[in-house]
Amino acid sequence: MNLYHELNWLESPCAAVNLGAAQRAEAHQNTLTKPPGSLGRLEEIALQFAAWQGNDKPSINNIAIRVFAGDHGLCQQNISAFPQSVTAQMIDNFVNGGAAINVLSRFAHASFDLINLGTATPPQCLDERKNYSLGPGTADCSTQAAMTEQQLIAAINAGRDIVDELPACELFIAGEMGIGNTSSASLLYALLLRENVAALAGPGTGLYDTALQHKKLVLTRVQQKHQETVNQSQSPALTALQLCGGFEIAAISGAYLRAAQKGIPILVDGFITTAAWYLAWLVQPELKHWSLFAHNSGEPAHQYILQRLNVQALLDLQMRLGEGSGAALAIPLLQQALALHNEMATFKGAGVDDSL
Repeated sequence: MNLYHELNWLESPCAAVNLGAAQRAEAHQNTLTKPPGSLGRLEEIALQFAAWQGNDKPSINNIAIRVFAGDHGLCQQNISAFPQSVTAQMIDNFVNGGAAINVLSRFAHASFDLINLGTATPPQCLDERKNYSLGPGTADCSTQAAMTEQQLIAAINAGRDIVDELPACELFIAGEMGIGNTSSASLLYALLLRENVAALAGPGTGLYDTALQHKKLVLTRVQQKHQETVNQSQSPALTALQLCGGFEIAAISGAYLRAAQKGIPILVDGFITTAAWYLAWLVQPELKHWSLFAHNSGEPAHQYILQRLNVQALLDLQMRLGEGSGAALAIPLLQQALALHNEMATFKGAGVDDSL
């Protein structure tokens, strides 16, 4: 399977970071009234944003949060605690401002929008301009590929288009909504890492005991069906995404890549968005230079995945809501890191003796 001729924009490089600005920011940090390194990762965050913005006094004011929604045909195998109708109902809740991510977006003064990629039942309140529906959710990947090639291409390009529409943006957060998408994410990790999916699959929306065991059995059969195809593919990330991914996961992968190409920093949320990030990173490894990971999810395998990716999350609150909620909670932490960098007094300015 070779889709790159229709997704050639994926091969465009990520924007270059400004190392000179980071060096100037570090020199400024060394003059502040504190022992060097005493603010830990907060100091690293300030240097990262300096490099991203090309400014040794960076700030975060323009934040975009976009939630991508889609249903999963694998739910026909009873692998979720909630019916698929919840996806469309939650879309209406997002549009009406009643979801957790709406509350957190307002608190952070971030712009928010919802993009529908395709649900089993149609939402009632969605503006048609944000309806990129590719069908009533993906196909059941236990019997066939989750997406056609054209659906995969359209989903990835939808993520690109959403980022292209953003006004001036200093931080991009993608969230997701889709009953069954923790199963899809678990399969993507398993297929690409060649790990046992049963060891990666968690409770999702709330499956335990025999219901969780059933989910793991179903996912194991799906992995057995598709693993060899992924192993033999020249484009394993795209192949795995077509076989077992979700429309919303594909769109987020496209959005992440486009953001990095445009020089927009990315704050990755939890288990599912990390899967989308991993797929994008396999296509364009420079993506890591534009990414921060917000939190270690309550999904049991997320910490292991972050370790495999050699990244460290900012928070660990054992959240597993999705929607981009963990990333939204980390926004004030990032802003405070930059405030410390920009507003603390220097030793000279405060009349404080520096270290010997």
